[in-house]
Amino acid sequence: MDWRDDGILLSTRPLGEANAIAELLTEEHGRHLGLVRGGRSRRLRPLLQPSNLLHITWRARLQEHLGSITVDLIQSYAAGALDDPAALLCIESLTAMARMLPERDPHPALYRGARAVFEALDDPGAWAPRLIRWELEFLADMGFGLDLSECAATGATEGLIYVSPKSGRAVSEEAGEPYADKLFRLPAFLIDDQATASRDDLADGFRLSGYFLDRDIFSPQGEPLPAARERLLGRIGSKLSPALRPQIE
Repeated sequence: MDWRDDGILLSTRPLGEANAIAELLTEEHGRHLGLVRGGRSRRLRPLLQPSNLLHITWRARLQEHLGSITVDLIQSYAAGALDDPAALLCIESLTAMARMLPERDPHPALYRGARAVFEALDDPGAWAPRLIRWELEFLADMGFGLDLSECAATGATEGLIYVSPKSGRAVSEEAGEPYADKLFRLPAFLIDDQATASRDDLADGFRLSGYFLDRDIFSPQGEPLPAARERLLGRIGSKLSPALRPQIE
């Protein structure tokens, strides 16, 4: 049996002297692994770089087998990021998170979102907000989505500027003001596609998604957040210091 799909390379590991096991986030088949024969060759190594967009043909005798894959390059996002340390950290962080997805479980929105992040790697003002939105989509697809549509206390849909660390729901300015030191700031760009994202907004966004990623996905599995993500946040500003997390009782 076989299928064809497009996929973003997440990682590779060597198998013997010449071959490699490739791990990809595919559009229709989810996170999928396969054997690339000659994957460590001079011809294929440049193709098998994390974030590269590939056209894949997968073949196996049975569905449950690892299978072998052949790849053709569609777009080399990695090559365009080689001179930008922040963009490389973005790639490393996103691909590390995508590897947490259940194997062979389709997540087409995450695939499209990852492509949107990588297509904007030459513009930090574009890829950083997209990465935060991707992280929130990742949480939702894993069953831990935030509800930013209305105030958890009043049901209001206007003036939403906080998020509760307990419920993951938005809170309005009026309802949240007495508890502001216990709440996360909700940057406007996460609920308004027309809003721009300042440096502080990005810090607030990464701080928000990072808390729930750690609490709901990584810590329960005994894993830390990707080290690349922590290094990336260090480039955005000291506002992301752990000392600035809400004092949750």
